[in-house]
Amino acid sequence: MFKKFVLTSMFLLLTLPGFSFGKVEKSAVSIYEEINPAIVTVDSQLSDGLSCGTGCIIDKSGVILTSAHVIDVGNAVVVTTNNGQNYDAKVLKRLGENKDIALLKIDAKKDFKTVKLGNSEKIKVGEKVLAIGNPFGFSGTLTQGIISRIDYTKNRIQTDAAINPGSSGGPLLNTKGEIIGINQAIYNPDNNISNIGIGFATPINLIKEYLKDFDKG
Repeated sequence: MFKKFVLTSMFLLLTLPGFSFGKVEKSAVSIYEEINPAIVTVDSQLSDGLSCGTGCIIDKSGVILTSAHVIDVGNAVVVTTNNGQNYDAKVLKRLGENKDIALLKIDAKKDFKTVKLGNSEKIKVGEKVLAIGNPFGFSGTLTQGIISRIDYTKNRIQTDAAINPGSSGGPLLNTKGEIIGINQAIYNPDNNISNIGIGFATPINLIKEYLKDFDKG
């Protein structure tokens, strides 16, 4: 009787709409341990002070994806990797305004750990997401939440995963550990007095269009 109940339960699970053993979610712990070595701190010296943000290594040669507003038109850009190494970075490409993405390059006599790009066309409201960044200089900070809204008009993913100053340029990850967006900004009507849980990311598929022919330098 018990064996029959188990077999029946398994059959019901397999026949439920959308259920699949093939779509295995990774735990937040395993995603963090896998991805964090490919997340960097980006510091840019601007005319009015230091701009700090986050970046993702997307090519083992040292190509880094970040937000354009992090580096702005800085005279010097320094990247700090997960192991504390500092590198002078070359700006390969910068696209401001609504695109707000930039590509940097650092050089070392080794291959770097990288993050895989996902597919932002398949995301859904309510889907679990994670963000890794350097909010307020606290490097390697992991937060999690859901996709709260998708703004197709402005090409923005809205999330309640905590994103704070310093997190810009960091990855918004799905539960496979793939980048589905680059964290860009928070809705902040009270000048950092409170965290109201509204953050925005640029969809990775929009960014992919500008990665096709980049020069690795």
